[in-house]
Amino acid sequence: MQQSWRQDPDKLTFIVCLPSSSSSSASSSSSSQTGTSTPTTIKDTDDAPDRMVGDINLFLRVDDGEEGDAEPQIIGEIELMIAEKNNQRRGFGKAALNTFLRYIVDHEAEILNEFVSRDETAATAMKGVTGAPRFACLSVKIGQANERSLALFEGAMFKKVSEEPNYFGEFELRREREALGRDMIDVSLERAGVSGYVEVGYERVE
Repeated sequence: MQQSWRQDPDKLTFIVCLPSSSSSSASSSSSSQTGTSTPTTIKDTDDAPDRMVGDINLFLRVDDGEEGDAEPQIIGEIELMIAEKNNQRRGFGKAALNTFLRYIVDHEAEILNEFVSRDETAATAMKGVTGAPRFACLSVKIGQANERSLALFEGAMFKKVSEEPNYFGEFELRREREALGRDMIDVSLERAGVSGYVEVGYERVE
């Protein structure tokens, strides 16, 4: 299953785990400003099931309007889950969301180039579009009664598309292209109390 998560061109999945001692030591020697990756090794226990908090996903699609006559644009839909109640309301969701946004923005080109080159539907839809593929927006759909999730995403600069929920009782919120700059993402990280962002190379050893 993990292999399909990595190989599917229209999906990006991260598993949210409790901090490991190895990632802490790596972050102290890396620059959060450059987004550089620092190789490290982790122990089997660092990402064992009992240290997994939840997951966050990005699903990619091409939208060309209801009638199919609008210029195609790429939308990334986010889904976030913090599984156990004892891990909720502890800031894990906020940290995971804003860290994920930073990763998406830093790696936008490679994520979308892989999507357009390997997904046949996307390749066909984007065939006549010139220039490098870019996100039109990031999106999330949240049940109208889920006030905590609504507050979480609104705090991360997502805005409701409509003040009325859709047929399924969900609000769609979007973070538009103009709010996807690196500087604005860093503002979101700061607001979330997340500092010292660093990408740690994953080298699993037995």
